[in-house]
Amino acid sequence: MRLIEIDRSRGDFTANPRVLWIAAIAVVVATISVGAGVGLLALIRFCTNIAYFGEWSLAARTIGELHLGFSSIFIPVAGALLIGLMARYGSEKIRGHGIPEALEAILLGRSRLSPKVAILKPISSAISIGTGGPFGAEGPIIMTGGALGSIIAQMLPVSDAERKTLLVAGAAAGMTTVFGTPIAAVMLAVELLLFEWAPRSFVPVAVAATVSAVERSYLHMPTPLFPSSGDVQISLMGLITWVAVGTIAGLLSGVLTKLVYTTEDLFSKLPIHWMWWPMIGGICVGIGGLIDPRALSVGYDNIDHLLKGDLSTMSALSLLLVKMTIWGIALGSGTSGGVLAPLLIIGGAMGMALTAILPIASAGFWPLLAMAATMGGTMRIPLTATFFAVEVTGAIDCFLPVLAACTAAYTVAILMMRRSILTERLARRGHHILCEYHVRTFALTRVEDVMTRSVQTVPASMTLRDAASFLIDPDTIHPTFPVVDEDRRVLGVLDPPSVMKWRRKRHPRTAQLHNLLQAEKPVIAHPDEHLEAVAERMNSANVAHVPVVNRNTGRLVGYLCWKDIVSVHAGPSKEEPRRAFFRLRRHQR
Repeated sequence: MRLIEIDRSRGDFTANPRVLWIAAIAVVVATISVGAGVGLLALIRFCTNIAYFGEWSLAARTIGELHLGFSSIFIPVAGALLIGLMARYGSEKIRGHGIPEALEAILLGRSRLSPKVAILKPISSAISIGTGGPFGAEGPIIMTGGALGSIIAQMLPVSDAERKTLLVAGAAAGMTTVFGTPIAAVMLAVELLLFEWAPRSFVPVAVAATVSAVERSYLHMPTPLFPSSGDVQISLMGLITWVAVGTIAGLLSGVLTKLVYTTEDLFSKLPIHWMWWPMIGGICVGIGGLIDPRALSVGYDNIDHLLKGDLSTMSALSLLLVKMTIWGIALGSGTSGGVLAPLLIIGGAMGMALTAILPIASAGFWPLLAMAATMGGTMRIPLTATFFAVEVTGAIDCFLPVLAACTAAYTVAILMMRRSILTERLARRGHHILCEYHVRTFALTRVEDVMTRSVQTVPASMTLRDAASFLIDPDTIHPTFPVVDEDRRVLGVLDPPSVMKWRRKRHPRTAQLHNLLQAEKPVIAHPDEHLEAVAERMNSANVAHVPVVNRNTGRLVGYLCWKDIVSVHAGPSKEEPRRAFFRLRRHQR
């Protein structure tokens, strides 16, 4: 067996002690994000009290208990007008539910968000939700927390990758502040925002979520937010019904996504500026409030009622249809607000409506499964939805049923629609996101696995005149060649740019290559190196070909070019169509 020398400089992870510095900054980001989250929730209550109760108060009140008159239609319209003006003359990034904008900043904007977004996003969301908008506070606070993390990072000497980590740390801290779900917040970062699974990003984000969970406890914010419990019977029939609920939730996820973007398409065809679209959405919200006031605003009390099993089938159906309709129209109109809480209410209402035909279970069991599955399917975050449902209710016994339902919903959703409600908006702006993570092939493949072993070389004694003639000869099939001495030791590479450089320096045409290459150190690779390190070296040196030499003797053993490296990326794609089956054959006599 051939022994391969271990590269002691490389490990399983790329983290270094600097991760501790970024984690320390994440503590500050988390603390500020907690303050922003608490402030946003207070601002929402303040706007709600002014708009619907006519009082300057921070008291928590429920719009669903009011008997609204016809004039209440104009409350969401007034709020939408303010949001439209803020979006047009402030920042267009405050439109929508915030997560696509955070994704765009991470992927395309070097994780830079402006202070204007950090200020206007929570204000616009508070106005939207406080005037009856059927949204949640989590999307805006995720965007706000991310903006705060980005702003702090921009004031410090950090890299783009570290700035992304701090942006996501602020987002995770914001989500934890609202719901008290640090594990789900970290999973949301991994599944949706980080686009990597590495200690350099995971550790600071986990630190931020943990710190925010501890700090919110000192503010006496409830944990779990919607306490629920119940006995779960593990059985084959139970599994079938869990999957069935998840499947229906997956179908609902597709309908909700289609509703939002079909509405957005219809708004885009209107012959008016997009600033006025939220007002039209506000009219629909106001009308929906007349039909069922519970569908207005955040509606966390609805989640509580659903998990306690307090609603009848008809009441749940009314909440489902009205909430889904006004939420889809309002979000499609470009107003400001989150999607998570509405998805929980819509999914929970569907689960409550299905309770009549499902097996008997503890109160709120089926709504819990349905709301988690709807969240996981619509946002394509099954693990986040699973942990979120368990953390927000404290119902640890429901972990397995929730996981089964979320997995079923996720499967249906990805097969039903190519993009999620979060990535569809980016796709409409011309950006495609592949939300699948793999181990980097470059980190596993060695140079000797892909290099060309039969290499055509040129002698070090070749003159500059002969080299130029050789390169322009029609029989020369490729443009670069290793230059070797009598012992096949590599002195450099002959290519057209090198010849042109030597000619510009007026070297004599009779000069031999070994003299011309004396002042140059060739870029080389070793057969036992991983492609990741060699690709970085080639990129830094701006070369497309490198000779491969034996580490001990220095002799040429192969040649590596960009095509060999690209073929490694194509490897997994080539393997996909291959299918293998066991076939039983009778012995022939």
